[in-house]
Amino acid sequence: MHVFYLHGFVSSPQAGKARLLGERLAAHGLTLHVPDLNQPAFETLTTTRMIGQVEAAMAALPPGPIVLIGSSLGAFVAWHVAARAERGDGRRAVDRLVLLAPALAFDDSSFSELGEAGLRRWRETDALEVMHHAYGGMRRVGYALYEDARRYDSRAAVVSIPGLVFQGTRDALVDPAMVEHFVAARPNLALRLLDDDHQLHASLDTIWRGTAAFLGLTPAG
Repeated sequence: MHVFYLHGFVSSPQAGKARLLGERLAAHGLTLHVPDLNQPAFETLTTTRMIGQVEAAMAALPPGPIVLIGSSLGAFVAWHVAARAERGDGRRAVDRLVLLAPALAFDDSSFSELGEAGLRRWRETDALEVMHHAYGGMRRVGYALYEDARRYDSRAAVVSIPGLVFQGTRDALVDPAMVEHFVAARPNLALRLLDDDHQLHASLDTIWRGTAAFLGLTPAG
């Protein structure tokens, strides 16, 4: 089994969730693959680029089932990698999905606070300043991030493989009601609502136990 963790926006492979999952999976003899979606440059980040990175990493692995664990924006990317694979556009099939606080409406909800004026400035200057938590400072990202994300409609994408979704009820970035409605319309998905915020830091053990059971592993610890 090949397991990937796709980190969120302004995050990195060193995120706490990635470290914990990597340690727990290692106890079962599994390696967690964590591509750095910030590379080659955060400023040129797009959904299309991230999907290409994940598909290339999947293609480089030997035969075996593939599991994608995606957090926030990483969940958005995982969803569309799986959809492309089902359409035959992807390089390798995806067998299972684990989505954490999935930003499935990334283009709209993630930048709604900018308003029309803010989006217009972003388009005209091709630069939006955001706090990049992994880098510990402000970083610029190009307007192509927003423009490209609008090409990917999560509701229209067809994904029929089994999926497990963890969503915090106190999430201020991803609307829990949106996630509930999204999952309710798809019988292949199971939802675990948690009394937590967007980071889900207080629920990491619960997420691990649920993920381990979903993957047929005996939870370690």
